[in-house]
Amino acid sequence: MTNTEALRLDEVRKVYGDADHTDNTDNRVTALAGISLSLPAGTFTAVMGPSGSGKSTLLQCAAGLDRPTAGRVFVGGHEMTGSETELTRFRREHIGFVFQQFNLLPSLTVLQNVTLPLRLAGKRVEEGRAARILEQVGLGERLSHRPQELSGGQQQRVAIARALVTSPAVVFADEPTGALDTRSARAVLGLLRQAVRVHGRTLVMVTHDPVAASYADSVLFLADGRLVGRMADPTAEAVAERLTRLGDELVQKGA
Repeated sequence: MTNTEALRLDEVRKVYGDADHTDNTDNRVTALAGISLSLPAGTFTAVMGPSGSGKSTLLQCAAGLDRPTAGRVFVGGHEMTGSETELTRFRREHIGFVFQQFNLLPSLTVLQNVTLPLRLAGKRVEEGRAARILEQVGLGERLSHRPQELSGGQQQRVAIARALVTSPAVVFADEPTGALDTRSARAVLGLLRQAVRVHGRTLVMVTHDPVAASYADSVLFLADGRLVGRMADPTAEAVAERLTRLGDELVQKGA
């Protein structure tokens, strides 16, 4: 683990909707209420919280998929600003994504799906390197297969290889095991942890699953768009207990 900062959020706010001054109605919803955090390179962080806590919004703003209403986001020391075209280019060069739905192109082979981010970024396509990454995720013999010829767990492995091929500053994973059975989920989580431990990648994972969170180095807890806690060296039991407590606190607040 290094001391280099991979991701920083400075007072990031995200507000949806607007106030209508003609009839004094306010339809604004604050999804993020001033989040500040710093994550070192080479770390695995899980983000958790009750439904509506702002987890997905945090990921989207941190990954440049959505613009914050206020505040600043830095990935690999670079602030994410500029036009949509500039943001798209920045994401292609500095950020990797793993989603719950694998988002593989059915007409492309496994190898072609993995090298696609390099082609889109106009970078030199090193098929040998992509093949080595696929070998590392256990798919070295499936390079010419199409996604529909693979199991769900294997498709997610392809998505992980695709996320790693550009050597991104940060990989964002949004419920990466949500569509998988327990055995496949554990295999995928092990691969994500290996990407951090062995290859030095930085991983931020949104999940609702305490078992998935237990694979991370630390867990950030959100509630009402605010960062309300952090847990180092998490266990599934400790995470589940903290989530239950958070839910109870929100119920009491709403009562």
